[in-house]
Amino acid sequence: MPKPRIQYICRECGYESPQYFGRCPSCQKWDSFDEQVEPSTIAVPRAGLTGVTTKAAGGAPVDKSKGQPRVSFRLSQIADQTQSRWPSGYAEFDRVLGGGIVPGSLVLIGGEPGIGKSTLLLQVANQLARKDRILYVSAEESGQQVKLRSQRLGVANPVDLSSKNSDLSDSNGHANNGAAQTDSEDCSADNFYLLPETDLEVVLRELEALKPNVAVIDSIQTIYFASLTSAPGSVAQVRECTSALMQVAKRENITLFIVGHVTKDGGLAGPRVLEHLVDTVLYFEGDRFASHRLLRSMKNRFGATHEIGVFEMVAEGLREVDNPSELFLGNRDEFSPGTSTTVTCEGTRPILVEIQALVSPASFGSPRRSTTGVDNSRLQQILAVLEKRVGIPLSKLDTIVASVGGLKVEEPAADLAVAIAVVASFRDRIVDARTVLLGEVGLGGQVRPVSQLELRLREAAKLGFKRAIIPKNQPVPDLGMQILPVAKVIDAIIAAIPATPSQLQSIEVEEMEEKEEME
Repeated sequence: MPKPRIQYICRECGYESPQYFGRCPSCQKWDSFDEQVEPSTIAVPRAGLTGVTTKAAGGAPVDKSKGQPRVSFRLSQIADQTQSRWPSGYAEFDRVLGGGIVPGSLVLIGGEPGIGKSTLLLQVANQLARKDRILYVSAEESGQQVKLRSQRLGVANPVDLSSKNSDLSDSNGHANNGAAQTDSEDCSADNFYLLPETDLEVVLRELEALKPNVAVIDSIQTIYFASLTSAPGSVAQVRECTSALMQVAKRENITLFIVGHVTKDGGLAGPRVLEHLVDTVLYFEGDRFASHRLLRSMKNRFGATHEIGVFEMVAEGLREVDNPSELFLGNRDEFSPGTSTTVTCEGTRPILVEIQALVSPASFGSPRRSTTGVDNSRLQQILAVLEKRVGIPLSKLDTIVASVGGLKVEEPAADLAVAIAVVASFRDRIVDARTVLLGEVGLGGQVRPVSQLELRLREAAKLGFKRAIIPKNQPVPDLGMQILPVAKVIDAIIAAIPATPSQLQSIEVEEMEEKEEME
């Protein structure tokens, strides 16, 4: 009998090695390897795999035209079917999923602790329970805790499956909702089932018995499989539990929402195979000091990736934001030096963002370069271009750049807005608040084209912007805006920044005249 094989698996990234390492060669984490004993398997050769040749006995090539399929079939034999989707009751959530919930799909939602993952899924489950059967598996909270949160959110009382066999209530104080239900209760309460459980086998039996349309697993790191010796949340547990849930969900056509924890670096905890198994990966992110939350799609087999949905955290839970640009635009009635406006595209959604910059003399020997929401490496590149190609001395000045609202602006189309904001702060000039800037800054000082230009300009025109500084030689539709095409960064600086403060006064007078006409 062969000896069992010992493998060391990294609990952070899933890297496997036959020997122990103090530091993982893959993710560079210290003391992250766990020992796992795997039984050895004897390789059994399959018939027909040995002695395969591409030539006949006489040396002539094999005639492949006589080959016949055994179990495969042609792609044309698959009948065309329209993919049905369910509305979740939240347009922002449907947008990120690609137009709605696909039956039988697996959706993984990750995010920092306390960001609102459980709140979002509880609200979505309540909306779906009005016409579909929902199972909410709470592996982190008791039934009483979920009920208290549902009452705060205004969600109908779910049916607690852990107490449905009691006459009045169980030892933990769970109400006997199954016996107390009446015809006057809301239909969402009749279809909303709650299961506070961490044992995978109990969850799988309940899925097969209840056959819900949608199930929520909160969270996958706290579900455990008793046959494995490793602790819940380990690489082996997360992999096996997710695989077992996926098989039941695909067989019973159950839409599965899985909540996942994140690491200190912001990535999903557990093996990388977790993201490969599911159909959609969503990240719920936001600033702890701000009320807005962003739901971002990182992988979607049924729609576009990098779509975002914007929510606002209020006392009653999460509320949709219909116009996200209002969150990330400052007060355009007040002029201040060092600000500019750009349009960033998250998937197919254009969002206007105000960029703010502050340039001041360095207090110490080496200047500081600080960013909030803007990629720091892009800022370093833009500052080097401004000093080398435009001649602005920034090497001995502190430069601080931030996006209003903390939105992450990572695409190169915002380079021109960052450059103009820095120059405006350096010269203490004000950029017209009705001007939007679009363009990627090249190392030679040129303004390079951007994608989805028409979509960006339409969003800017809808919000009342009058001018747009864009890259040269890009086709532009007639939107009633003044278009200023530029080829170099220096041309954009001349077009965007007033040469003298007197031009600023004319802008203010023009704004006041427009306000008087509107009144």
